[in-house]
Amino acid sequence: FTIHNVAFQGVAPADRLAALGLDRADFTEAGFEYWGQISTMKAALVWADRITTVSPTYAAELQTAEFGMGMEGLLRQREGDLTGILNGIDKDIWNPATDPEIAAYRTARGKTRAKTRLRREMGLGKADGPLCAVISRLSHQKGLDLLLEALPALIDRGGQLVVLGSGDPALEAAFRKASGHPNVAVHIGYDEALSHRIIAGADAILVPSRFEPCGLTQLYGLRYGTIPVVAMTGGLADTVINASPMALRSGVATGVQFQPVTAHALASALLRTVELYKDEPTWEALQKNAMQQEVGWEASAAEYAALYNEVTQSP
Repeated sequence: FTIHNVAFQGVAPADRLAALGLDRADFTEAGFEYWGQISTMKAALVWADRITTVSPTYAAELQTAEFGMGMEGLLRQREGDLTGILNGIDKDIWNPATDPEIAAYRTARGKTRAKTRLRREMGLGKADGPLCAVISRLSHQKGLDLLLEALPALIDRGGQLVVLGSGDPALEAAFRKASGHPNVAVHIGYDEALSHRIIAGADAILVPSRFEPCGLTQLYGLRYGTIPVVAMTGGLADTVINASPMALRSGVATGVQFQPVTAHALASALLRTVELYKDEPTWEALQKNAMQQEVGWEASAAEYAALYNEVTQSP
């Protein structure tokens, strides 16, 4: 059984047992009974031979009260059967060298052209700071209320923000209001082609999630040399190497991480991003490191195949 997001637990009223074709004998604490209701996720966690989820850090987080959403006790019991395997992306669809939605590029010069085109499309002028982007469902989980609070740290230092997403009506309204600033552009809704142009043209992609099982937008960012600025949680912690002084000296840094997941910490991360951006050699090194990361499915598929082989060969 694979958990993508433990928040979605397949819960239904107990009177749906017959409609779901479930055996009342299994409606017990040791089966799919969950606080007087049916939980198909709980049943899977009880009866699966092995359990996987979409990142190693999320596998550990699921065993805590903060992230387990009521399933943490059961997941602690199954710790030896729980494995975190990172998601990947389709590197043919997300490839800056061949992407049909953009003016394809392999170099920093090509990315600069993509940025110029994106600014023009979104109605933004030139600015001294980084062009940051959000491509996300607008929700509390995604931490976008924190971004609204932290936004002055970016805008007041010459940065810009592009947002593509929809969701919570209150957040949609707040971002529409924020777009009244000349350095903020917001598109409510989703447009796949526009998402490619944003990833290609932005300098940084912001993912301030309160929890994130794996996340994909940071992987798109790495692929396109668009530096991820991420909360240190779930798959974000596993896929982005923070630009600490040691990581920069070692030549392995690929982005900016922050914790705890608060507006203050996010504001500090945005200030750090502006600082790094204005150090051109350091920023270019970050971009090169990011684009060299392996973000496809090859390694993950091999891990899944090995796990499935192990399960099928067990007595």
